[in-house]
Amino acid sequence: MITDETTRTTVLRQAAMNNAAWCDAVCRAHGVSTHYAGESLWAGARRTPPMYPDAVTLEPAVSAGSVVRGVDIASPGCSVKDSFADLDLGGDGFEVLFEAQWIHRPAGAPIPEPEAEAAGLEWSEISDAEELAAWEAAFDDDGGDRLFRPALLREGIVFLAGRDGGRIVAGAVASTGGGVVGVSNLFGAAWAGVLGAVCARWPGLDVVGYEHGEELEAAVRAGFTAIGPLRVWLRPSGTGTVLAE
Repeated sequence: MITDETTRTTVLRQAAMNNAAWCDAVCRAHGVSTHYAGESLWAGARRTPPMYPDAVTLEPAVSAGSVVRGVDIASPGCSVKDSFADLDLGGDGFEVLFEAQWIHRPAGAPIPEPEAEAAGLEWSEISDAEELAAWEAAFDDDGGDRLFRPALLREGIVFLAGRDGGRIVAGAVASTGGGVVGVSNLFGAAWAGVLGAVCARWPGLDVVGYEHGEELEAAVRAGFTAIGPLRVWLRPSGTGTVLAE
């Protein structure tokens, strides 16, 4: 558990930077240009893929004006990940979509026992486009357009699959950046298997992510600590200026 405020702020910055690096990879895999505004903000030049923010704040006390100037608000659906839950974007037409907690697990912490439904799974890394399609079908069986492109199968990003008799039933994405490993897109009650694979590959790195509700409770049971809030803001309507690429 982090007890020192300076350390907590440092880890929060690392978590935000890690998340921005993952968002950056997803956006670039879809052909969306991105940029960093110094060390304070990451943003996409146009609307980002579904479920991915148009901007992520990377340090506390970023001004609302600088965030709004850095994104496309001309079309509906602009979203901002307020990594330190200290922005007020209500006056710019945004609404709070959801709130969550950043989570942190120190390097070397013991691996938890698997949840009952995930016991006995065989874990491996996705290695090619065909396996990635099968992974995403297990992650989201709605049959929509594929979000995770093969370009994401590269150094620093690992898609982990838990298999039962060869069929993918659990998984997560692990990605490096900010000096930590970020875990996202977890499904199938998979914390024990995912952490085992992550710690085997990157034994010296802390693990971070964010969760809320029952998923946050599951992460805490797996040895994570909630270290600070974040918010995601959404602007349903569109009027304003498009960010120049």
